[in-house]
Amino acid sequence: MATAMPHQSFFKRFFSPDVAVDLGTANTLIYTHDNGVVLNQPSVVCFQKNASAGQERVAAVGKEAKQLLGRVPGNLEAVRPMRHGVIANFAAAEHMIRQFVDMSSTVPRFGRRASFTICVPAGATQVERRAIREAATAAGAWKVNLIGESLASAVGAGLPVSEATGSMVVDIGGGTTEVGVIALGGMAYSGSIRVGGDQFDLAIVNYVRNVYGVVIGDQTAEHVKKTIGTAIRDVPTERINATGRSLDDGLPRTVQLTNQDIADAIVSPLAQVIGAVKTALECAPPELVTDIAHSGIVLTGGGSLLANLDRWLASQLGLDVRVADEPLTCAVRGAGAASTLLHSHAFD
Repeated sequence: MATAMPHQSFFKRFFSPDVAVDLGTANTLIYTHDNGVVLNQPSVVCFQKNASAGQERVAAVGKEAKQLLGRVPGNLEAVRPMRHGVIANFAAAEHMIRQFVDMSSTVPRFGRRASFTICVPAGATQVERRAIREAATAAGAWKVNLIGESLASAVGAGLPVSEATGSMVVDIGGGTTEVGVIALGGMAYSGSIRVGGDQFDLAIVNYVRNVYGVVIGDQTAEHVKKTIGTAIRDVPTERINATGRSLDDGLPRTVQLTNQDIADAIVSPLAQVIGAVKTALECAPPELVTDIAHSGIVLTGGGSLLANLDRWLASQLGLDVRVADEPLTCAVRGAGAASTLLHSHAFD
C-alpha cells in the first residue's frame, strides 16, 4: 500500500496533467509544472465572417488579434471576450481558450486531457463562474478547479499563506483589482472592484480629450501609460508624443504629454484602489491587521508595474508596500503551485 499511492499519482499526473490558467481581461497566461509559464498572450480573438455561409472562423488570437483592435475591415471582427476578469462573450472565450491551449502545447500525448486550475475574481457571480467552467471544459479540460485571484497571487508572490501570520496582497489586473488578506491557507478577507489597467487607459483617453481636445485610441493610451505613466507628480518630467483625431476639425493632431499629465489623469481610478485597500483593512481581523502593519502589502498583476505606484500607496496608507517579483505571472504560478500548498477548501 505504501508504494501504490506514488505509482497511482504518477499515472494520474501522466495521463491528466495539471494546467494553471490566468484568464485575465488583458492577458491570458498558461502554466504547467514541468515547463513553467508556457503562454502569455493578449485576451483577444479575431473572427473572419463568412457572409455566404453565415459562419465565423478564427482568423487570429493573442498578439496578432490585438494588433487588429480598432483597425479591422468589415469582414473581420476583433473581440475581447473577457470583461472585469469574467467571460462576457462565451463563444469567443471558448474559441480563444481552445486556440491558446493548442498554442501552448499543453494538449498531452495519447489524447489525454488536462485538469485546469483557473483564477477567478472574488466578485465573480455563480453564473460567471459556471461560464468559466463550461468554456474550459469545451476547450478540452476534463476537470476544472477555480481559485481566487488574490489567493493564487499570494502563493505566486511567495507569501507565507499556510502560516497563521496574516498577509495582504493587492492584485491589479486589466479589469479588476483584487484585495485579499490570507492566513492559514484561506481567505480572511477577499474583495474585488472593477477597476484595473483598462480603467487607467480610459482615464487617460478622457483626460487627453478634455484637456487637449484630441481623441486617442485605447492602444495609444496604453502605450503612453506603459512608457511614461506614473502614480505621483513629484518625479522628473518625461514627455511623449501621442497622435489622435482633433475634436475641432477631425484631422490628425499630435500632442505632447508628460508623466504629470498621466498622474493627473488616473487620480480617480487610483482613489478607488485605495478605497478597496482601506475597506480590506477595516474588515480584516485586528490580529491580522497587526501582522500586515509589520510585513506590509505586496502588489501583483500588470497594473502594479505602473511607476511609483508602491510609493503612492505607501504614502496614502502609512504601510510598507512592495511590488512582487515577476508580478505579471504571480497569479498563474500561484494557481499552479496551490494544489500542493493549500487545503481543498481553497478551491471551488
